[in-house]
Order: sequence, then structure tokens, then C-alpha cells
Amino acid sequence: MERADKIIVAGFAAAFALQLALWPLVPALVASHPALLELIRGSMASIINMGARARVGETSLALAAVLGVPSLMMFDWLFWWAGRRWGDGVFLWLLGGAGRRSERRLARMRRLEARFGGFAVVLAYFLPVPTALIYAAVGDGGMRLRTFLLLDALGTVLWTTALALGGYLIGRRAVDVADAFAHYALWVSVGGVIAIAAWSAARRGRR
Repeated sequence: MERADKIIVAGFAAAFALQLALWPLVPALVASHPALLELIRGSMASIINMGARARVGETSLALAAVLGVPSLMMFDWLFWWAGRRWGDGVFLWLLGGAGRRSERRLARMRRLEARFGGFAVVLAYFLPVPTALIYAAVGDGGMRLRTFLLLDALGTVLWTTALALGGYLIGRRAVDVADAFAHYALWVSVGGVIAIAAWSAARRGRR
């Protein structure tokens, strides 16, 4: 692989590792620091949680709508770049290899790209195709990085705003669910740590 290919692959690996590393923080932050959780993860649940907390007066709806944008966009440029460098090969890789199902999904993505063009990036979160495929497709199609980032930012803001509004409409019920999840998930995490420690000690004792 050339240097650019190594950067792309390393970026994908870093994105996967980051998601795994941040997952244990969910129960610790979902109730105590929901804004920080949305900022670093940008997940659907964290954005809806912030929107619901805006409804009960704990934060602002505008903040709930924009905090998750940076983390959601963090690695999008990698898929654009992969499409630009690898062409059709990246689609089969993202779809898990060649096969009829992959070919059908690829054909659907191509139709969406041809029909919507740049709007496919703006509507990526709302279309029935993985966003990574759309980003790779426009990269393969020759869209400039600056144009892609502008459209991606617009589409991401639309998505986070919709999620925040959904949480705002749910209101107190969503807040109560998040708080209950934080309470019980924390105890489950503590129990898991204790179980792992006990298992390790028992294993060392047998040795």
C-alpha cells in the first residue's frame, strides 16, 4: 500500500477503536454530563437525551442540536477519500465482499447518487443506504473535498436537529429513561469489573 492507503486504513481502525473506548463512558455520563457525552460520541441516544433535557429546562435546544456534529463528521472525509482512491473496490469492501446482496445495495446506492447528486450527501442520514457508501460514491464521482465537507456539515446539522427535536417532543419520559439506564448500567459495570477481577484471581490461584 502507498502512504495514502495506509492513512485511510489507519483512520478506519482508529474510528473503530475510539467507538469501543468511549462505550464504557455512556452510563457514567448519560445523566451526569449529557452534553459531554453528546460532544464526544454524537450517538442518536445522546442527542435525543439532550433534546429531552432541553424540554425540562436543563439545557438549550440549540446546544442539543449542534453538539454532536463534530464527532459525527470526524471520520466522514475518510470514506470520501477511500472512494476517490479505490473506486468500486471500496464499495465491495464496505459491503462485506462480493455477492448478490452487495451488488443490489451497490446498485441502489448508484441510483441514489445519480438521482440526488450532491443532495445525497445532505440527505445521507435519511436515505436507506449506509452513509459511508454515499460518501465514498461522491468521492469516486469526483466531488471536491471542500464541497463534500460543506454538504456533509449541512446534512449532519439537519440530522442532529431532527433528533434533538424528537427528544424535545418526548420530554420528561426520555430523561427518566436515561437516568434509570445510567443508574442500573453503572451497577452492572461495577459488577462486571468485580466478576472479572474474581475470575482472574481464581485463575491465578489454580496456576
